[in-house]
Amino acid sequence: MKLLVAALALALALATPLGAQEPAWRAVDAATGEIGDVAGLEALARDFPDSASVRLRVFNAQLEAGEGEAALASLGWLKARGHVFSARAQAQIPALIGPAHAEAARAAVTVEPLIVAASTVQDEIPAQAGLIESVYVTPVGEPGFATSVSRRSLFVRFSEGDWREIVVPRAQALSGVASHPYGGSAWVASANIDGSPDDGERFTGLIELPGDVDGKIYYPAPAGVAVSDLAVGPDRTVYASDPMGGGVYRARPDAAALEPLVAPGTFRSPQGLAVSADGARIYLSDYRYGLAVIDLASGAVRRLASDVPAALDGVDGLWLHGRELIAVQNGTAPMRISAFTLSDDGKRITAHRVLEQAHPEWTEPLGGSIADGALYYIATGQWDRYDKGALREGMTAVPTVIRRLPLTP
Repeated sequence: MKLLVAALALALALATPLGAQEPAWRAVDAATGEIGDVAGLEALARDFPDSASVRLRVFNAQLEAGEGEAALASLGWLKARGHVFSARAQAQIPALIGPAHAEAARAAVTVEPLIVAASTVQDEIPAQAGLIESVYVTPVGEPGFATSVSRRSLFVRFSEGDWREIVVPRAQALSGVASHPYGGSAWVASANIDGSPDDGERFTGLIELPGDVDGKIYYPAPAGVAVSDLAVGPDRTVYASDPMGGGVYRARPDAAALEPLVAPGTFRSPQGLAVSADGARIYLSDYRYGLAVIDLASGAVRRLASDVPAALDGVDGLWLHGRELIAVQNGTAPMRISAFTLSDDGKRITAHRVLEQAHPEWTEPLGGSIADGALYYIATGQWDRYDKGALREGMTAVPTVIRRLPLTP
């Protein structure tokens, strides 16, 4: 009997590799994006098995290598995760994959995006606010302020009903915003994330807005770091991602500056962050590679795995709502807002539902905040209209729409 139990235990151990619950995170950098051979990309896909961006690279390499059967399998993988090719790609792929697999490929790619429109318009920020990246709402769901990348200022919704510009001294482009879960202070990220001319006198780091926007506290970032997305832990520690350098930073409650948490080069383009309710870990999105988990006690970085077929890349904004990660995926095709259910221990994704997708009134969904059981987010991102802080030639400024998306099933 003891031998049988031991044999069963050994069989289970062999069937479930060590670390399967928390797979390792493979460090990625610019060189990772240059991998182009099938074998190298297939290895990358094994390390990031929930990234549609990586799978698309594998698919293209398989097409170029004439591996029609393998390319067809990649198409099935993408279809199972809701990927929809453009009309042009749908017409080209059957011919490129070869006659033996053309009909199967046509069936796999001829899909129209499912439109899911579940939000309502909450507010509109005037066109003169420029390129708005994120909006903060009060706990009762009223817009408080929005961050402008191009104006390098805040736009505040006053009780009189209009939006007013508040100049933030020495600010760079203002982007990410976060607040303490129990109210009080809010923080915004200031950094040159759009390539605007820099006079060297502007501030890079966190700006705290304690109660009202006239009182500001500055937390500088290390040299060469450009912070963007933010999250706040239950102990009021503020976390910030650097989408250019690939690191993650934090400002403890008693700190005077940001300090490194995860070294630059660990991620390619870290974006949204969400702190677990117990303050033990951070969930973070790497735009092209998927979701990671950072253990705050040790600093260890692991990949957040999924038990269900879901694309975990293309995530810009990320928030935790109960046991669900709410993700704005403006890097997927089609763009969507997803809810990923976490396991009891918070180490895996056990379910996935699409909250909104291919909304006909979107341009590009961007950042926002959760309040009153809903996600309030920027629905008409304008990054395509601006270059280095100014409108592109032939473009005009337009209002920015804020939408409210209920999060309860």
